Amino acid sequence: MDEMTEVRELRAGAPAPDRARLAPGRARLLDAARTGTRRHRVRVRPQFVIVGVAAAVTAVAVTASLLVGREDTRELTTPAAALTNADLKGMSAAELLERAAEAVERQPSAVEPKAKQWIYTKDAVEGAKELMEPLSDRARFPEKWIRYDGGAMAGEDVARENGRAKVQVTELDMENEAENGTEEDDGRSPRQMYRFLETLPTDAKGALKALRKQDAVTDEKDRDQAHHDYQEISALLRADLKPSQGLAGLYRALATLPHLDVGDHLVEDAAGRRAVALRYSGNDSGDELVEREWLIDPETYEVLGLRMIRGGELVTGDATVTVAVVDEPGERG
Repeated sequence: MDEMTEVRELRAGAPAPDRARLAPGRARLLDAARTGTRRHRVRVRPQFVIVGVAAAVTAVAVTASLLVGREDTRELTTPAAALTNADLKGMSAAELLERAAEAVERQPSAVEPKAKQWIYTKDAVEGAKELMEPLSDRARFPEKWIRYDGGAMAGEDVARENGRAKVQVTELDMENEAENGTEEDDGRSPRQMYRFLETLPTDAKGALKALRKQDAVTDEKDRDQAHHDYQEISALLRADLKPSQGLAGLYRALATLPHLDVGDHLVEDAAGRRAVALRYSGNDSGDELVEREWLIDPETYEVLGLRMIRGGELVTGDATVTVAVVDEPGERG
């Protein structure tokens, strides 16, 4: 039975404003293509089961790899070792996503956090040169904290006291106020999303049925069911914490949809990591020339981030560097 070698550590965080108070350059970057933030694996405190990998942007990157006991037959009956450029030649989206589903569903999920614990995330942002040059490190590597029950969000204030950034906490009431959201701003708390994914069937038909019943993202007018399904799946792929079984169900549901193809070579995400590009060309940005690429770790098959491409050129994107469960805002795991 396949096992996972897990190692993790190190992070020197550059302070950044929270999601509600992003720097103007960050806002311009995101507005350019309405890009959202993707999440990588979770690094949690010792009392939790470690299931993820956090990579440094500028320093050491430690990766976990799947140990495979059987040869990859391309029928995808067992997860293979790290994907290479040669593997990607001619690979379909359905093949990639089934491979990814089989890989992640074998992995243990992190123990669910307590209601008052916090989810810390640090991202790396990328974009066209003229958009990136004005940005500070604070905007290039934004950090935020959100309480697991959705009751508060926090970020470091630009103002500093005694040379140290202050953590500003904003009270929220996500679980009581959440209504149908958008793919970019789902509206559900981390707990709501985790618990829904915990119950999501791992087969494509069952997952699609559950997603349509939940109907958490407002359907766009004049768009077909496949597009509505994509919006629901896309919102959940952005969740900070994703149970392994739920992620497998999302991948299999996504594999049934049109407008998906796989890049024929590995690319780099905003944090400089190698990634498989799963391209969606179904016009979910309002610009028919823009394609969205979901970036998937070629070893762990987790979502690293996403980016927008227009005419083969990068418009904007971001990737998750670190996700951790902590006890207080300001902690980084």
